[in-house]
Amino acid sequence: MNNLVTDLPIQPASDLPVELVVGACPHDCPDTCSMVTSVQNGLAIQVRGNAAHAMTGGALCTKVSRYTERTYHPDRLTTPLKRVGAKGEGRFEAVSWDAALDDIAATLTAIAADDPQAILPYSYAGTMGQVQGESMAARFFNRLGASKLDRTICSSAGGTALTHTYGAPVGMRMEAFAQSKLIIIWGSNAIASNLHFWRHVQHAKRDGARLVCIDPRRTETAEKCHEHIALLPGTDAALALALMHQLIVNDWLDHAYIAQHTLGFEQLKARALAWPPERAATVCGIEVQQIVQLAHDYAHTKPAAIRLNYGMQRTRGGGNAVRAVACLPALIGAWRDGAGGLLLSSSGFYPKQKNALERPDLRRPALGDKPSRIINMTTIGNDLNRPASAEFGPTIAAVVVYNSNPVAIAPDAGQVVKGFARDDLFTVVLEHFQTDTADYADYILPATTQLEHWDIHASYGHTDVMLNRPAIAPVDGVKSNTDIFRELATRMGFVEACFSDSDEVICKQAFLPTDIDYEALWRDGFAPLNVALAPFANGGFPTESGRCELVCERLSAIGQDPVPDYVPNYELLGSSAAFPLAMISPPARNFLNSTFVNVKSLRDIEGEPILEMDTSDAQPRGIADGDVVRVFNDRGSYHCVARISKRARPSVVNGLGVWWRKLGVRGTNVNDVTGQALTDMGRAPTFYDCLVQVELAQ
Repeated sequence: MNNLVTDLPIQPASDLPVELVVGACPHDCPDTCSMVTSVQNGLAIQVRGNAAHAMTGGALCTKVSRYTERTYHPDRLTTPLKRVGAKGEGRFEAVSWDAALDDIAATLTAIAADDPQAILPYSYAGTMGQVQGESMAARFFNRLGASKLDRTICSSAGGTALTHTYGAPVGMRMEAFAQSKLIIIWGSNAIASNLHFWRHVQHAKRDGARLVCIDPRRTETAEKCHEHIALLPGTDAALALALMHQLIVNDWLDHAYIAQHTLGFEQLKARALAWPPERAATVCGIEVQQIVQLAHDYAHTKPAAIRLNYGMQRTRGGGNAVRAVACLPALIGAWRDGAGGLLLSSSGFYPKQKNALERPDLRRPALGDKPSRIINMTTIGNDLNRPASAEFGPTIAAVVVYNSNPVAIAPDAGQVVKGFARDDLFTVVLEHFQTDTADYADYILPATTQLEHWDIHASYGHTDVMLNRPAIAPVDGVKSNTDIFRELATRMGFVEACFSDSDEVICKQAFLPTDIDYEALWRDGFAPLNVALAPFANGGFPTESGRCELVCERLSAIGQDPVPDYVPNYELLGSSAAFPLAMISPPARNFLNSTFVNVKSLRDIEGEPILEMDTSDAQPRGIADGDVVRVFNDRGSYHCVARISKRARPSVVNGLGVWWRKLGVRGTNVNDVTGQALTDMGRAPTFYDCLVQVELAQ
């Protein structure tokens, strides 16, 4: 792919030497690629995949291949901005760094003098780096005594479910899928969001592997698989239990593995026997034979592997669904082979030194004996609008946003906007661009991109630690997240030595030298963890029992069912005459949540916000391909362009996201209709548990 920069502030000269700098992709994708930046005359002229890193194999996704377009974007913020208009208008004036940081520090100090927990950090995976993410920022907010943020917006339901089954978010090695003979891709559009996994799938397919995709949407990945099972959103646990039913009644089980390496089979068996394929087919909206055949193939094709992803856990019963699917490999002994088992996340393999990075010990002097308040980032719309109370604590008086864009990405956007529009809310946003959230800020502070700072990365797809070296000096006028929080700490009188740690020092605090080879990491830009190719061939799960816990008594202790079950959606299809369509909101292929939406070349590929509809749902509503439609429920509405498409199954519409609201149709996006209800475990969002109606726009 040719991704040479053609519009730089200074054009590179062909006769000057080119330096190659190895870094790491910062974004929220399982692959965590190693990337090489070509630098000439101090300018980044090209970004490409690192061929020396086996998992990256020289290839980057379309989005990150254009990273120079992001770094040198004409709208890049390069000076601090202070609001001069009403919140949401987006009117600001340029100010100096000293003026901005002095005022921010003074305001936070005044709020903290009354109650530091009235201050809230809001961040997520704008960068996945351990340094520019939660290191210096976490130290700052711990020392301040601010409210804690429960970072649940993406993966906490699935991660919690794996922890209650395997002991941690762990699974297969991604490269092992190349030797699998049956690959079930469950709730994942790998072609769009897991490019390097798809490379291994293609290798397996050429060697005769059968591919099955389970997804409500006929994705690009589903089109390339041998079979697509288009179940209804939120019914994955019912399908998993029916597969278990067939394994049990046909005695397609590895009894030795179950006896030696699992807990609770008899209780799970009783639950599964209540789910014959006929019952599950009705609930899932699929054919009985699809269940029967998949169970047979799963039991008789070895090695069999499941690639699970986070889409299927974004409904009320998402945690139970992940637990149910995660039990399947143990029942047939798939873990005995490195190319068998399941992968949702490998993040639990990384021995990150979280306390060294975040320094939670700094919190007690600021708070005394007062317990730390925790605010769930998923319910930010409600919580910004809650008054002070004994139960809730103080009204949120200040929000510092970094590595996130909550006005665009948080559910129930109408409430989120209402909260950020409060005149009495002091908001600071660290950003590259003037996003939807930045429009509501009192101050916007321009931050560095990945090409301009140090960082160290884990992955939730592979098992290598990645180093990011700065390829270029920061664009004039911008500062790294770490530098911003260092300078605020100084202004607020925080004298602890950890606030003087450099970014390179923090990189070396992320892991113990006994856990990774820092010499290799600094030399190559990556270093592997010591993870066996077949990590659970002989059990050894990171649970207290060392077994795969089909029944988890820790769940009983907190009042939850210890046996995986089907938990129906909050908004169950057929339960509302007013809102008769289920809506899921998977990411547009060329965006990553709200990142890259303002990169013109990528937005041009996407064209416009769209809603995929089946003909059977569009025709009765008088909707034709290309019509502007209004999607609505009792939370709100948004406008987009209808696409009559086989990608949508009957009764389910696909609202691709996440567009910036101000770049969407009529200043809205898909999260105007999603809700703030939480999953059964993990306190996570239920974006795909959403009923709507669709009509032609007026």
